[in-house]
Amino acid sequence: MVAYAVLGASAELGGTLVTLDDLWGQDAVRTHERCMPPDRGRSDSPEAALARQADAGRAVDPEVTFSWRQMVASRGRVRVERLVTEIGWSRKRLWSRFRAQVGLTAKRVAQLIRFDHAAHRLATGHSAALVAAESGYADQSHLHRDVMAFAGMTPTAVAISPFLAIDDVAWPPKPSSVI
Repeated sequence: MVAYAVLGASAELGGTLVTLDDLWGQDAVRTHERCMPPDRGRSDSPEAALARQADAGRAVDPEVTFSWRQMVASRGRVRVERLVTEIGWSRKRLWSRFRAQVGLTAKRVAQLIRFDHAAHRLATGHSAALVAAESGYADQSHLHRDVMAFAGMTPTAVAISPFLAIDDVAWPPKPSSVI
């Protein structure tokens, strides 16, 4: 969603390589000049330049933002049907707007979020059967198919892969409810 606001790019660019000049035109040149090192007479940071572009860029639909947040909060287990009911859009409209503004369909994003959570659980030593059950997969073979599709390796290989950094930032434990 940030890429949509900052870069102004749409889903039609998916899988293509474009320059910042192609996306921003003359604004890219001005931004580059403002972000020169201080010893060259400029002192603007790239972060400040991107923040300005985000402020001036396209706004992401509040419904898309809401849907994204629901997907993250549910760790990818929210159903698209529930989202369209809550936001008052048709399934087709959510599909279209989400794809245009995020670059993927809502269903695919939910799958990736669920996979990411499952991969982190596997890497912390939980069994594939437990991870499948807790992550909303129908069964362990369903988890296995997603892991193979997204990571190109088995759940066991994901669990021992050094590329997966374990941290509480990605998926902190959910707070327990107090009654």
